[in-house]
Amino acid sequence: MGFTRAELESFRDATIPDLVEPGVRLLFVGINPGLWTAATGTPFARPGNRFWPALVEAGVLPRLPRYAEELGDDDRRMIFDAGVGVSNLVARATARADELSRDELRSGADALTDRVAMWRPRVVAVVGLTAYRQGFHRPRAVAGRQDESIAGVPTWVLPNPSGLNAHDTVASLARAYAEPARAAGVLS
Repeated sequence: MGFTRAELESFRDATIPDLVEPGVRLLFVGINPGLWTAATGTPFARPGNRFWPALVEAGVLPRLPRYAEELGDDDRRMIFDAGVGVSNLVARATARADELSRDELRSGADALTDRVAMWRPRVVAVVGLTAYRQGFHRPRAVAGRQDESIAGVPTWVLPNPSGLNAHDTVASLARAYAEPARAAGVLS
């Protein structure tokens, strides 16, 4: 499945529902949906995004979902059976996360806190250090497990899997994502 630039632009400011069901153990939190994600309704959908491949390499998921398009029921069930859910700090789709304002990130952090309090996952893993710092007023936060929780839930801040974050590979993301997965009881 492919999209023209104009087709993707038509999804600017759209939202997608959270990929969460009751009993979620490990909640991954992206910064906001990209345009490809908004077009497909699938988190981290852009071809080349390393989120899903990293979860497979880490052992969190047994196989890759068909993530560059709308998730099928079998892929959704596999993700939920693994105890994984996905949400976003900000609901509004943009081409790049740097299009979000600090106020949007702060409002998003407040709304996320409410959702985490309702869902009660075992662990929250935010993928995006700068967005976490701005949204949660923690300018000195570093990657890894945080001293502060979100709604009383242990929280990690992890590298963003976007291709724009050239520092990390699927292997390095898998190592980073495995730590909160073990804490959530998703990996042994």
